[in-house]
Amino acid sequence: MPAFDFQPTLEGNLLALRPADREDFDALFAVASDPGIWAIHPAHDRWREPVFRAFFDDSFADRGGLIAIEQASGGIFGFSRYSMARCEADEVEIGWTFLARRLWGGRYNSEMKRLMLDHAFRFVGTALFRIGDTNLRSRRAIEKIGGRLIDRTEMVNVAGAPALHVTYAIRRDDWAASPA
Repeated sequence: MPAFDFQPTLEGNLLALRPADREDFDALFAVASDPGIWAIHPAHDRWREPVFRAFFDDSFADRGGLIAIEQASGGIFGFSRYSMARCEADEVEIGWTFLARRLWGGRYNSEMKRLMLDHAFRFVGTALFRIGDTNLRSRRAIEKIGGRLIDRTEMVNVAGAPALHVTYAIRRDDWAASPA
């Protein structure tokens, strides 16, 4: 199997994903600076520039991330990434996802996850999603696309604070058999 491509360019009807570049910081922070995005997230202060800068820099330390671009407007509206830092063989983690609130409600996040999962399953058999335990919106979104709860773990975030997280898994065979 080929080596995992952590920064592909992926195209959907609603959005495109492209490799993040350090020059994307200002446009991405313009989206991330909305405190409402982070209200139920374990890093609820990620809307602050120094906290977001640490998040952004961390993504480049772990092979980068993906910028979400709205097809209709051409504007940046979100971010996500792949990581194998906390994975076993044949796994990849998908996460660190956020979207502009005006695009919440399922269609954009669902398409983003579909594109990312289709790409991931070319390389690995299982995709993992680690989500803050109290982030019910993100948990429900992963459950809607077939994620199965497999673990609860206390993790330390970039700022060094502990937070309870849950882990969901989607396996390639289940994804291939799903109507999504």
